[in-house]
Amino acid sequence: MLDKTYRPAEVEEKHYRLWEESGAFAADTGSNAVPYTIMMPPPNVTGSLHMGHALTFTIQDLLIRYNRMRGRDTLWQPGTDHAGIATQMVVERNLAKEGVTRHDLGREKFVGKVWEWKAESGSTITRQLRRLGASPDWAKERFTMDEGLSRAVRKVFVELHRQGLIYKDKRLVNWDPKLHTAISDLEVEQKEVKGNLWHFRYPIEGEEGRFITVATTRPETMLGDTGVAVHPEDERYQDLIGRHVILPLVGRRIPIVGDEYADPATGSGAVKITPAHDFNDFEVGRRCGLAAINIMDRDARLTGDDVPEAYRGLDRYEARKKVVAEIEALGLLEKIEPHTHMVPHGDRSGVAIEPWLTDQWYVDAATLAKPAIEAVETGRTVFVPKQWENTYFEWMRNIQPWCISRQLWWGHQIPAWYGPDGSFFVEETEEEARTAARTHYGQDVELTRDPDVLDTWFSSALWPFSTLGWPDETPELQRYYPTDVLVTGFDIIFFWVARMMMMGLHFMKDVPFRTVYIHALVRDEKGQKMSKSKGNVIDPLDLIDQYGTDALRFTLAAMAAQGRDIKLAVSRVEGYRNFSTKLWNAARYCQMNGCEPVAGYRPVGLTQTVNRWIVGALADAAKKVAEAIDAYRFNEAASAAYQFTWGTFCDWYMEFTKPILAGSDEAAKAETRATTAWVLDNILHIMHPIMPYITEELWEQLSAGRANRLISAEWPDLGADLIDPAARDEMDWVVRLITAVRSMRSEMNVPPAAQIELKLKDPAAESLSRLATHRDLILRMARLASVEPLSGPVPKSAVQDVLDEATLILPLEGIVDLDKERARLTKEIDKLSKEIDKIDAKLSNEQFVAKAPEDVIEEQRDRRDAAAQARDKLQKALEMLAG
Repeated sequence: MLDKTYRPAEVEEKHYRLWEESGAFAADTGSNAVPYTIMMPPPNVTGSLHMGHALTFTIQDLLIRYNRMRGRDTLWQPGTDHAGIATQMVVERNLAKEGVTRHDLGREKFVGKVWEWKAESGSTITRQLRRLGASPDWAKERFTMDEGLSRAVRKVFVELHRQGLIYKDKRLVNWDPKLHTAISDLEVEQKEVKGNLWHFRYPIEGEEGRFITVATTRPETMLGDTGVAVHPEDERYQDLIGRHVILPLVGRRIPIVGDEYADPATGSGAVKITPAHDFNDFEVGRRCGLAAINIMDRDARLTGDDVPEAYRGLDRYEARKKVVAEIEALGLLEKIEPHTHMVPHGDRSGVAIEPWLTDQWYVDAATLAKPAIEAVETGRTVFVPKQWENTYFEWMRNIQPWCISRQLWWGHQIPAWYGPDGSFFVEETEEEARTAARTHYGQDVELTRDPDVLDTWFSSALWPFSTLGWPDETPELQRYYPTDVLVTGFDIIFFWVARMMMMGLHFMKDVPFRTVYIHALVRDEKGQKMSKSKGNVIDPLDLIDQYGTDALRFTLAAMAAQGRDIKLAVSRVEGYRNFSTKLWNAARYCQMNGCEPVAGYRPVGLTQTVNRWIVGALADAAKKVAEAIDAYRFNEAASAAYQFTWGTFCDWYMEFTKPILAGSDEAAKAETRATTAWVLDNILHIMHPIMPYITEELWEQLSAGRANRLISAEWPDLGADLIDPAARDEMDWVVRLITAVRSMRSEMNVPPAAQIELKLKDPAAESLSRLATHRDLILRMARLASVEPLSGPVPKSAVQDVLDEATLILPLEGIVDLDKERARLTKEIDKLSKEIDKIDAKLSNEQFVAKAPEDVIEEQRDRRDAAAQARDKLQKALEMLAG
């Protein structure tokens, strides 16, 4: 017998261990089944489970479990990412506690220390994924620096270089002056900073007393100015285009150029151009042929012959103060305005990022992007929701060269070797590089390997095929590529999704996935993004400890509506924990009433209407769940499973069948027990992808003799022949009648214990027949003293509702004060109407809509819809009052 209480912690570890030991997660490369593949977005090896992980891995696991039960040969390819900069920082912090730096160790020993750390601490995230119930093929787990993946990385780099798609160039990068490396845009966070806008006057060459005013938030960069830009159609400066100014403090003669980047409506309409220290200025400089003068070193200190000697060695902020002071002393400071603006910072170092001109390795992303754009345009890969295709196209059609080199020690070291004269040789191995150098120089020379490593996204861009054994033609590669679906967040569409598309098409000649499902963000219950600084982070592991894994998974699935962020309240998880309890108690009830699974049972030829009804309702629910999962509408799948389980099965069917189970008709009892057990078994099936633990536990305990575990059971194949339209219509009529009476009682504040009469006005013969058949059921469940057709006029002190052709009438004289109820309902309706008008006015305000974040607007719409529903319900109740 099942325990009275379901205790998740006692069963989750047991079932996960049994699943994994039994090989239930494993793909079968030799199978004849149709493959179904998902590539796990590899979490950082430094990571720990957060709510975003919980959502994306719940969805992936739901899809894998569902398709596994549908008979597909499922491969959920797991793995972790070496997370170059993040991992290097963790290890460096650990060394710092011992008073050691990586430079003290040297590169080889430091990298050895990182591998040691990875072996000891790098599996935290995969252990936590197991707690979430994730069921990937762990035996195939990969790491982005496995030797096999490293080989793939080297081959891709060399081939792209030979094709002219990887090259070296001097361009601006996001430079982190603390970590001393270029970083990607994804590793940059914008922080609002209260600063100033300094307005400097630059003297016009050859025209004493005439100046052009420029404004800047970074005075120190003016030392590297190589031009001033004005809009070519700005009438104020037509005579100055092509002339020069004399750069204050430096004395450099720099041109005034016409470029549309300058906005005539902003400030003076003139902007200083510092190509080596601003991304926009860099592009202007290239268009206008301006020099790029790098005035900073890797620490963001001023350096170089082009910088006045007094500034050399100064930190950028010290230099800023000195520049402002000297400009003011020269009488060239026009004004200073307070100015709040966004400043890019390294998300790990916390320091302001410096746009810095350096030699780096780049990928010709524009060329690789063309086939990737075409693949989505033609539907070879589709985005769900579809609107994310626009984001993809916007990025891809405006793509810039991809900087792939990083000045780190941990990562895939670039396979390039330099000779004594700076010539370099890009090869997969050092031996091949020596051979190429020997051919070039005519003799053996000393080679030095490029010290840089590759951007983490470079190796992860190869994930869909490198994990399957490429460049070897493995059976796995032939069988599981391309994959079926990628599940990920919108924030890495460009950084990862687009790059996998580019690399997959280039090297595999096919898209890496047929579908890209973009899930929403998980926010707090107020719609705010979770962050440690706000103190609103919800730890999924805490929720698992408190409410069980299934409750968290069901919450995330139930709230994963396409295109809408999840506003997660702990109360929602608690609510779905109660759903687990409901399912557990229903199983106990079935067990206590002898409802045991019958081997090979198929519910056909049933004599009891209520049994034919529930079987059809289950078939309909299973169909809805399957269709919703297939369409990536996980909230609809969860809703269909929930409504059938809690509502149709627990609240209605189990109540309807109590008289049968307590009665003397043994044949009816046997049929009902077998049907109840069969329906419960199938509930476990359709609930399993979302709530794997409780369903597996009940599957095990409800029948000790089962040959298989639920994770390996087949998805219910319930044909339309199980749906009996007559039984469905009859029992649905009973449900709607009882629901209507309960609603009238509730709206009119009828005391729960009051036994009242129900009259049916103008019922059809079919309704009278149904009433006669189910009278006792209706009396008991609607708390009625009697239910009869109306004879005579409608009583004045009554409420009414309509059920198909009949009018339902509840005489309430002496039970409630109808005048008082009318007044109460009218007051509530008026209050809700005012609230709706207030929200409508706000949503009609163009300024509010333009400024408010989308989640705030969404919240206002939700409030309005909820108020409208409540008002309509009360309005109906008011209309139900007779006389």
